[in-house]
Amino acid sequence: MNKSEVLDLYRQMLTIRRLEEKTAQAYSRGKVGGYLHLYIGQEAVAVGFISALRPDDYTIASYRDHGHYLAVGGDAPGMMAELYGRSTGICKGKGGSMHLFDAERHFLGGSGIVGAGIPIGTGAAMAIRYRGGDQVCLCFFGDGAMNQGVFHESLNMAALWNLPIIYICENNLYAMGTSVERSSSITDLVERSCGYDVERSEVDGMDLFAVRDLADRIVPEVRKTGKPHFVEAICYRYRGHGAADPGNYRTKEEVEEWRQKDPIGRVEQFLLDEKLATQEKLEAIDEEVKALAAQAADFADRSPEPLPEALYEDIYA
Repeated sequence: MNKSEVLDLYRQMLTIRRLEEKTAQAYSRGKVGGYLHLYIGQEAVAVGFISALRPDDYTIASYRDHGHYLAVGGDAPGMMAELYGRSTGICKGKGGSMHLFDAERHFLGGSGIVGAGIPIGTGAAMAIRYRGGDQVCLCFFGDGAMNQGVFHESLNMAALWNLPIIYICENNLYAMGTSVERSSSITDLVERSCGYDVERSEVDGMDLFAVRDLADRIVPEVRKTGKPHFVEAICYRYRGHGAADPGNYRTKEEVEEWRQKDPIGRVEQFLLDEKLATQEKLEAIDEEVKALAAQAADFADRSPEPLPEALYEDIYA
């Protein structure tokens, strides 16, 4: 990647971080409808993979979907308005935090059901195959979804029918408050895909460059061969599972150890060490991103709630 692209990906990651911090504030003030799952700490996974896609490729996420939506170029004010349940939201205020969706950007949404995006992503890949296209589908999910039966059914189908999908397990080490060691007999989750004869990789999900390097290799490969690939991205969420989760099942020492591997901090240090940006430049980017987050929250605050008759819109195709 050249200097401008590294700076752009840095800005994307920082945008996700600052908007997530703003949504956390809004949730604490009772402005966010429904529940809230923050992506803070995992930004390198979404940005690293999605930045390697073409605009006509597909992306599907889990209920922790804000970062993925922003990474596909999603509208920040529209996302915030959606979280507030306002009519100007990207789904007219009907989806909320866990169900962001944007057909124009080929973003097939999040889902409040654990693992529900896996068969949907598999279906999207089947549609690509059926239509004779060469797009790729990225399907993101957490380590907890690996214990859902539909994960195994979907991988078997994708391998059997040669579907162009990359399954990306964002292993943040905890399924809600349950550690991988307590929920999986095989803790190297990448090995759990070997029974379906799919190519598989493991990557440091806290390292943007490692993620992007892997994406640059396997996205063209899947596009060319039309065969699925499984990725385990080892990462860490700095906040609790959800906005109301204090995370008491983790020690302060563990969290602090992972904070030393912060994906944004690592890119900042790279930019400074390689003299690709000055400290003043990075601070200016941060101020711009904070202003965007504030503008998004203001837009959501000023937006009207849906009218009662909106209940009857968009029900049938």
